[in-house]
Amino acid sequence: MSVLILHRNPFGPFPYREWLTGRTGDVVVLAARDKIELTGEEVPEGDLGYTHLEIFDDFDDASVMTRALALAEKFGTTHVVALHEADVVRAAGLRERLGLDGAWSADVLPFRDKALMKELAVRAGVEVAPHIVAATADEVRDFAGRQGFPLVFKERAGFNSVGLRVLGDEDALAHCVGEEFSGPPREDVLLEAFVPGRMCHIDGLVVGGRVAAAWPSQYQYDLSSFAADPGPRVDVTLDIDDPLTPRLLDLTDQVLAALKPQGSRLRDHAFHAEVFHTPDGRLVLCEIACRSGGAKIREVFLTLFGIHLAEYVTRAEAGLPLPGYEDGAGDGPLPRPRCMSGQVLTMKRPGLVRSLPAVPEDPWVEGFWLFAEPGQVIAPASGSADFLTAAVVSAPTRAECERRLRELGARVQARTEIVGAL
Repeated sequence: MSVLILHRNPFGPFPYREWLTGRTGDVVVLAARDKIELTGEEVPEGDLGYTHLEIFDDFDDASVMTRALALAEKFGTTHVVALHEADVVRAAGLRERLGLDGAWSADVLPFRDKALMKELAVRAGVEVAPHIVAATADEVRDFAGRQGFPLVFKERAGFNSVGLRVLGDEDALAHCVGEEFSGPPREDVLLEAFVPGRMCHIDGLVVGGRVAAAWPSQYQYDLSSFAADPGPRVDVTLDIDDPLTPRLLDLTDQVLAALKPQGSRLRDHAFHAEVFHTPDGRLVLCEIACRSGGAKIREVFLTLFGIHLAEYVTRAEAGLPLPGYEDGAGDGPLPRPRCMSGQVLTMKRPGLVRSLPAVPEDPWVEGFWLFAEPGQVIAPASGSADFLTAAVVSAPTRAECERRLRELGARVQARTEIVGAL
């Protein structure tokens, strides 16, 4: 009996051995070299205490799945764990091929295929942006003529805003068409009407098919601006008595029900939903994932509820009981957060790092992380999760939490110096 883990993250925030307490048997880990190096971690030379650890230079290469199947046979794999968006379908495919418990391909596809996701949401009465699967340049131009600008171009199975473009005018459209539609018809990209308003996100845990804990937050920045935003990016939870809070929680329940039909094997999982709140008060689904949110959303959720989403999902996918949910999620109301929380992030920008801030000593700082060090030459942010610094804060109210986040963000920015690379 063994657990096979597909790991596309640094190792520091993911102590699988600790999370798998109570489980006997082998633990086999396949990891992505670039994600380890991206945060400044040393690539391990040993096995880190796992039964088998293998590092891959290209985690998207077909050889990773071939090797995973070979190791699954060698070690008698009974459970597959994958926490990264790029690997949930691969893990589901492994489970299906091996006949294992947990979600199979058809169960997770609605959470990865944005076109299918939107189709199912619309059938359930959830509003989404007007969109098309953009196959040809002519279809793109026709859609632009009907919808006007701005438009959003994105990958159908994308994540972390990689490849996302906001097309503001005819010149931007022509440039996109020239780059993206010079070959045969495509099936892998979407073109959407731009939805104005603030982006909210709802994060939570599902146990036994029922939402066990969830809470909404609101980005105070534009996710797609990661490459051009040198300032602090603030993300803060909504108050309990905010009228938007129950609306977002109810909408998320509606979307989850639409994407998980009767008989779905996706029973125990985290989720991260993104929803536009428009100036006229509408809620428009952007997308939803069947995994925990990135950045420091997991640490924010831990501050709110004492639940680390990655730990709970690891235990669930490894066939272990979840602390506090040994008998399922129960039928009572959702728990209320014990405080408000949020995160403030700064993105990498190219150059030589001269100085970075020290760890803050404020009692309300729940965590602080640096992803570079003085003397290091770094590249620009490659996606919306390529951070220079990150911090999680707590406070009694949203207003105070946001004030603390902005204060801390200003301090971080003032104490960060990056000059042109030599």
